[in-house]
Amino acid sequence: MSSLGRIQRTAVGLFAVRGFAATGIREISRGANLNSATLYHYAGGKEELLATIMRACLTELVRAGTDAVEATGDPAVQLVRLVRAHVAVEAINPLTARVTDREVHSLTGANHVEIMRLRDQYEGLFRDVLGLGAAVGEFQLTDPRITRLALIEMCNGVANWYSPDGPLAVPDLAARFAELAGRMVGSRQVTADEYAPDIEVPRLESEPSHEEVPA
Repeated sequence: MSSLGRIQRTAVGLFAVRGFAATGIREISRGANLNSATLYHYAGGKEELLATIMRACLTELVRAGTDAVEATGDPAVQLVRLVRAHVAVEAINPLTARVTDREVHSLTGANHVEIMRLRDQYEGLFRDVLGLGAAVGEFQLTDPRITRLALIEMCNGVANWYSPDGPLAVPDLAARFAELAGRMVGSRQVTADEYAPDIEVPRLESEPSHEEVPA
């Protein structure tokens, strides 16, 4: 593992458990077994470190979501693929995703602008799919904005409770969520032959193992 990866994994574990504001740069240095000067060399200050972590997570969401949507022109299939990809990112990288979702308010200036731009870009994928589905009569939407926010928050919530030791593997969990999403918008049932294959989602370098998370 690279020094930057070790720093990021330590930081994510601390940010997820204690919060960004309550975590000191010295705690991150100790956890990564590096001195503060080395940490600043690789990661910059604490806010820059947070922005780097969030940028990588949101960039992966945008990449996976874009690949999911561009594979087909059918909005029902697009929604299934988009939800499945989002659930996979959250389930495979739960602590990184949790920090990314919760700590936007901790960013300032250019960092905040950049991260909000990435969030808006990702939300735009849902907005476009829902808009297309409504336009062609595939989706029945009373309030497209509320539906979009509800779908995204539903997927984001996976990071708060999913465990790989539980009864559902990630593809099975994604299937349940895709079914729920389809019901929310009044879509037809999409078969596995239509949405396959799933988007491959990696474990991000910033995602700590269970043993690396502080008690």
